Amino acid sequence: MEAIQGIVPFILIFGIMYFLLIRPQQKKVKEHQAMVAALRRGDQVVTQGGIIGKVSKVKDDNEIEIEVAAGVNVRVVRSTIAQVVSKTEPAKA
Repeated sequence: MEAIQGIVPFILIFGIMYFLLIRPQQKKVKEHQAMVAALRRGDQVVTQGGIIGKVSKVKDDNEIEIEVAAGVNVRVVRSTIAQVVSKTEPAKA
């Protein structure tokens, strides 16, 4: 009986940590992955380094090309996109 009473506080602490720390972080990661997966040409983005530019080409699953000035393109890893400032409208079929 004493062993169970000793384990209960640890279970409670883990449960509280799960709902206050782990679960919100997992939700944030899923939202970021969805945002990065939805990137397309013409979106204005901000990288984690603070560079603002417009997506000029979506190269592959891991890389995009951003135009930071007229004629200046930078290759960036998709996961380094911090936020999408403005989305473009989808092309009409």
